[in-house]
Amino acid sequence: MPVPRPFRLLAVGLLSISLVGLTACGAGSRTGAATATKVACDFTNPASPTTVNVLAYNSSAVDPFSNTMVSSCTHDNLTVKHDPIDFAGQLEKTTATLAGDSGTYDVVETYTYAIPDLASRGKLAPLDDLFAKYKDKYTLGELDPNTVKSMTYDGKIYGLPMQSQLLTMVYRKDLFDKSGLTPPTTFEELRTDAKKLQDAEGMKYPIALPLLSTADLDTAFAATLGSQDSAFFVNPDTKKPNFDQEPTAKALEQLTSLLPYMDPQVTTFDQPKVQQQLYNGKAAVGIMFSGRMSDMVNQKNTKLYDKFAFAAPPAVFKGGKAYSTVSTDGWSIPFNTKVDKDLLFQLLAASVSKEASQASVPAAFPARTTVDQSSSPYAAAAKESLAKGPTKEIQPYVPAVSEAIRPVLANYMAGKIDVPTAQQQMQAAAEKVMAAQK
Repeated sequence: MPVPRPFRLLAVGLLSISLVGLTACGAGSRTGAATATKVACDFTNPASPTTVNVLAYNSSAVDPFSNTMVSSCTHDNLTVKHDPIDFAGQLEKTTATLAGDSGTYDVVETYTYAIPDLASRGKLAPLDDLFAKYKDKYTLGELDPNTVKSMTYDGKIYGLPMQSQLLTMVYRKDLFDKSGLTPPTTFEELRTDAKKLQDAEGMKYPIALPLLSTADLDTAFAATLGSQDSAFFVNPDTKKPNFDQEPTAKALEQLTSLLPYMDPQVTTFDQPKVQQQLYNGKAAVGIMFSGRMSDMVNQKNTKLYDKFAFAAPPAVFKGGKAYSTVSTDGWSIPFNTKVDKDLLFQLLAASVSKEASQASVPAAFPARTTVDQSSSPYAAAAKESLAKGPTKEIQPYVPAVSEAIRPVLANYMAGKIDVPTAQQQMQAAAEKVMAAQK
């Protein structure tokens, strides 16, 4: 998100899914209805007035798609409604609307890590038949197969992807050039660059990361762990948690190795606070979800708008995967909607059309492979992050495990426990979750 799109997964705590984004997903700043693009939205007119309620949080990366759905598909007997809401509010309303036999919303935004849990519990309608039916009409074959796969569970599609969020590095190119620095490719280089910036610029805290003790911290740990040969929380074959293994110890050590170069309050930093550190010149390098990156070059946000550049995040260790994760945002149809699902799918497809996807650039990193992203200042960095990033761990139990280990991670980052103790407590918490899965 990954990301993100913040994150208690539905039923097991949807907030932990906000990334795992994703940080789903990396919620960005609102862009408003001005991002709406008029596209063809052709469907058989309902026999009677029909209202479709859409649930999606407001962000610079998501608004273009939700706004397009509202503006293009509201005609004849159909009214599409989307009320402004923040990410936490969306999670709460998603839980509520999927809880009973009937819900308030007919379209819900979902994420890579939400799909397995929701689909395994029958909360979403499978879309395979509709995808096949409308593949040619809406050129759905242009969607990146990997994004479609990320919206799939047990061989069935449960979400139509709109855009992806990748962890991406933003840095002050002017300061890096002045000190003869290049974008770091490893954590060791990141520490070295930060020390040089401290010495040369008198910058106390050159690095800013979202390490808020919610899913932001989960995401950071997962990215640090995954960078080591794509290590997972849980062995997918044995279903045994891996937190008692060496990669976890290294991940914990590497996260705290950056603390001397970050604000002491960093464990209260969400992505907006990281942005603020960069906006006001208090930090020189940050790693956030790509949905935040267009904000960095917006002159309305900061006088430093023309001083930023972008790159893939560094690897934790030389030769490893990038400190990254990807979370795809997509549209899903709740199992309990009373609106015709065929009609709903056409609204989803129209909102991710080639025209709508193109218009979302540079705010979003669209799922369509045919979109021209040359106008995006960060797209190349996001693509590199995607190519160099670790394999995603997409399983129904991941959000519950993330939520279980979060308090331990918070205590560790606060210096209240050491690495071995953290490992022991994380392993015990995860084993308890996995035992409940059986």
